[in-house]
Amino acid sequence: MPATTALRRTVAVLATLPLLALAACGYGSEAEKDDGAKVAAGAEKTDGLDSVRIGYFGNVTHATALVGNQKGFFQKALGATETKYATFNAGPSEIEALNSGSIDIGWIGPSPSINGYTKSGGKNLRIIGGSASGGVKLVVNPDKIKSLKDVKGKRIATPQLGNTQDVAFLNWIAEQGWKVDAQSGKGDVTVVRSDNKVTPDAYKSGSLDGAWVPEPTASKLVAEGGKVLLDESTLWPDKKFVITNIIVSQKFLAEHPKAVEAVLKASVETNEWIKANPDEAKAAANKQLEKDTGKALPADVLDPAWKSIQLTDDPLAATLDAQADHAVKAGLLDKPDLAGIYDLTLLNKVLAAKGRPAVDDAGLGAK
Repeated sequence: MPATTALRRTVAVLATLPLLALAACGYGSEAEKDDGAKVAAGAEKTDGLDSVRIGYFGNVTHATALVGNQKGFFQKALGATETKYATFNAGPSEIEALNSGSIDIGWIGPSPSINGYTKSGGKNLRIIGGSASGGVKLVVNPDKIKSLKDVKGKRIATPQLGNTQDVAFLNWIAEQGWKVDAQSGKGDVTVVRSDNKVTPDAYKSGSLDGAWVPEPTASKLVAEGGKVLLDESTLWPDKKFVITNIIVSQKFLAEHPKAVEAVLKASVETNEWIKANPDEAKAAANKQLEKDTGKALPADVLDPAWKSIQLTDDPLAATLDAQADHAVKAGLLDKPDLAGIYDLTLLNKVLAAKGRPAVDDAGLGAK
C-alpha cells in the first residue's frame, strides 16, 4: 500500500507498542518469580553465575519457555547456575526489566523488540533466536460477516493501537483499498482497540463484529460461536511470520556468552522435544500456564490454539523487518534503523553442533 506520513508523536506511540504475546493473552501477573528451581547434584555453574533470570509471558505463543521451564530443560543446560523465572503482562514491563537487569533473557514479540531497540539507540538488546510463528486470526460473527468484503463497515477489534496485530490489520485494510484513520480507528472499517482479556465478552455481547487477534484469544472467540475468516499466516511467504523472539541484554551477552549459549541450546532442545512429543508437551505447557496465571486453558481453546502455532528456532528476521515497514506505512512509526538488532552467532553455533543449517538475520545482524 502507499506509504503514509509518519506519525508526529512517534515517541508516544512507540511507548505504547505492546508485546505481541501480551496481546495474545494478558493473563499472567507481572513478574511473578519462581525461585524454587532445582539444581542437579554435582553440577557446575555456567560462566560462574549463581543464576540466570528468564522472562516470558504466560501464553501459548511462549510454548518454548513454558515447556522449557516445566520440564527443566533450561535448568539442565545451566547446571549449578540456578534458573529463575519471571512472567509478565506487558511488553514495556519486560523491556524495562531487561534494561534494569531484573531479567537477563526474555521471550518477547516483535513490536517490543523493535521498540526497545530503537528507543535505546540500538544499545539495550539483541534478538538471539526465534521461538514461534503464526497463531493470529481474523475471527468474525458468521451471522454478520460471511466473506472478506463484508468486513467493510463492521466493528473489528485489535489488541492495542500500534500492536503488531493492529498494524497487520491496518495493512490488510489498506490492501483492500479501504481507508481508516490509524489513530482514531474510524473509517471504512471501525477498528476497536480492545484488551484481549475483555474482547471475548465484548464479542459475546454483540458490541464487536469480530477481531484480528492472536492465540488463545482467537480460539476463545471461536468457542463463543465465532468463525475464522482469515488466518494471517496465509498472507506471508511460506505461511510463516515471527510472533515470538528470544532477546538478551547486550551487557549480559557480552559478559556471559556461555550462559546465553546454554539457554539457546535448551531452547532448541525444548522445541525438538515438543515436536517429538506434542501431546505431552501441550499438557506440560498448560500445567505451567496454570502455575503462572492461576488458570489452565480448557481443551476447546487450548487444542486449536496449540495447532495454529509453529515452533521455530529461526527468528524469521525478514518478517520482523516487514512488520516494521507496515507500521511505517500505517503512519504509526518513523522508519526505524534495525541494523544490529540480531546476533545469531550463538544460535548458529548450537544448530551447527546438531548438524542443522544456519539461520539468517536478513542483513540486520550485529557487525
